This record gives sequence, C-alpha cells and structure tokens, in this order.
Amino acid sequence: MIERKLSKQLLKYLEHFPVVGIVGPRQVGKTTFVKQNIKLFKNQTIYIDLESPEDYNKLKDPELFLLNFSKKTVIIDEVQLYPELFPILRSLVDKDRHPGRFILLGSASPDLIRDSSESLAGRIAYMELNPMDMIELHNIQNTERLWLKGGFPNAILETDDEMGVVWMQNFIKTYIERDLPILGLGAPLKTIERLWSLLAHVNGNLLNYSQLANSLGISVNSVKSYIQFFEQAFIIRTLQPFYLNLKKRLIKSPKIYFRDSGILHHLLRIFNIEDLFGNPIVGNSWEGFVIQQIVNSLSFAIDSHFYRTQDGSEIDLILSKGSNILCTVEIKHTNSPKLSRGNTLAIETLKCKANYIITPSSDDYPIKENVQVCSLEHFIFQYLPKILG
Repeated sequence: MIERKLSKQLLKYLEHFPVVGIVGPRQVGKTTFVKQNIKLFKNQTIYIDLESPEDYNKLKDPELFLLNFSKKTVIIDEVQLYPELFPILRSLVDKDRHPGRFILLGSASPDLIRDSSESLAGRIAYMELNPMDMIELHNIQNTERLWLKGGFPNAILETDDEMGVVWMQNFIKTYIERDLPILGLGAPLKTIERLWSLLAHVNGNLLNYSQLANSLGISVNSVKSYIQFFEQAFIIRTLQPFYLNLKKRLIKSPKIYFRDSGILHHLLRIFNIEDLFGNPIVGNSWEGFVIQQIVNSLSFAIDSHFYRTQDGSEIDLILSKGSNILCTVEIKHTNSPKLSRGNTLAIETLKCKANYIITPSSDDYPIKENVQVCSLEHFIFQYLPKILG
C-alpha cells in the first residue's frame, strides 16, 4: 500500500471537525485512503457505500439509522448520490457536535454536490485527494512513467501496459457516459466526447471559448458551462492570468490543462513514451504535468497563475501569497534550456528574486542572476519546501 501524503491532515481534521469531506475524481483512491488510516482513528467506524443498493436502502430513514452510530465515525462513500442527506447530517451534528462523526467521500467538488456547502457550512472541512504524484511515488515509479501514465492508481500501478490502456479507456467511457450525467451534466454524449477531444488538442493553450463553440456548433455559454462543470468534477484545471499592474494590457483568457496527464495522453492516442516524444503536444503536456505536480504540493493559502502580456512577456507559472510573489517558474521540455526574450522581460518586470527553469532531468545551475535551472524532481524535493517555508 502506498501512503498518501494527506494522511496527517485527515487525522488532524478528524480531531477538530464533526464532518470531514474528502473529494476528488472517481477511482483516485478515496476509499482506499480512508481505510488505510482507519486503524489510527480514535473511534470505531462504520462504512456505507451509496453505490451499493443494500447500503443505500439502509438510509431509507437516515436519521433513525445514523442515530444508532453516534459514537462511531460513519464513513459515507459516493455521497453525491444522496444530496438530500446533507440537511439531515447538519441536524445530527448540531445536536451532538463532537469531532470525527462523519467522513464523506465524494466524486465532485462541494459546489457541484447540491446544498453540501450551505447545509454543512461551519461544520465540515474539505480536503482534495488528487491522482498520485511524484512525492507519493518517490522511489516507486520514475517521473517519466508517471507523466506518461498519469497518477490514477489503476493506471500507474498496472504492470501490464496493455491492461493499463484498457482500464483508462473504460474509465474515460464511464466518466463521460455515466458519472458526469449523474452529477448533473445535461449535455449530449457526442458533444462531450468531442469537447474532451478538442480540449486535449489545446491543452496548455489559452482557452478560446468561441473557437470551441464554433467547432461544436453550440453556444459560447454552453461551452463555458461544460468546462466549468469539468473543472468542478476534477477533470481539467484552468489557470488564471496574474495581474501585477492593472494599467497594463494583459491576456485575460485562462490557460487550460487536463489535470491528469494519463487522461490527456489516452485522448490523444499516446500509449508509449516514443509516441509522446514524437507528438507536437509534448511540450504542452510536460508543462501541464509539471504544474499539476507543483500545485499538488501547495496549501490553500498559495495561489498559482501564469503571466503573459501583450508585449510578449510571459512566464508559465507564478506562485504567490496575497500580493507577494514567492517564485516564478518557466517550464522547458529540454535539458539545455534558454530564456526567451519574453521570459527575460517577465522576470525583469515581476522583480522576483526566486526564478526557476524546470526541465525533465538537467543539472542544477544558475543560468543568470536569480534564475536557477533544475530538474522537476530537484525543484519538488529541494526548492519548493524552502519557497513555501
């Protein structure tokens, strides 16, 4: 079993909040993660899986059933299937507010699970479980394989590559045909399939809603709502631009990335590293993978943006805390990187003293004053902890 890095956070939340919500995409390992840590819980537990008809039936009278386990930690899996449960949980918690009463596992963001945020406001702490990253898989999987396969446990840990591809094919099919409609996405199946394919081809680019709408023959508002839905279902990430000086003209569109590189590669029919290196998407794929690895390690207090202006200044990633820029990151899929004119302009404008160029596996060296070249592994394990303090 691979220990997930959120284990300590889970135990701490259970000591302070009556309800802990663990959200993340399906098949990311939420159930396994909780069961791994059960032995460390202070209370005994009971597990309810709302995908099981038998367990769902137990909650026909949820208040009566749950009152029988007031001294245990009740784990409710796939809670998005029963949104009417949230007001009842609020009532139970308000009558007995001791910590660690409920753990809710959900395959959607709180905003997508109807009434969850409002019903349990002030009573619940949410944590997000992402696909496994290079910190969790350190000394278990190499970075190149993780980038190719993505971080879903069934994809990265499958030793038979053919079966890994079959699993991902079925995962994507089920997500589009079953899971997204259950979460409330009311869109034609073919439209969603085509939109996922289009988004794969523009991964790492500025998001052009009009272009996507024209390609699909639907309205811009529909495209915007679908993409927002995908984001709340943990499929894609939109990275917003950074504003240093509002008087300057900045690019206002966000950049879009698939959060899991394995999903991206499967949609592009990339099944081995040779296919990846020979594909024009390789640079943008690497950029998205690096951003995901970094963002996975950030606390909620740290913001991530990209920077690009009309004069050509650009940086792939800025980490900031409030108005304070902690560092800038330019991502290059080469071990002999060079700063572009746009990179140099951005670094001069932003006036940050901690600037990095991240490569797959280059040596660690300064390319100029206040600009350090390093590998992704070195940045994640050596530099990022110091940056975050």
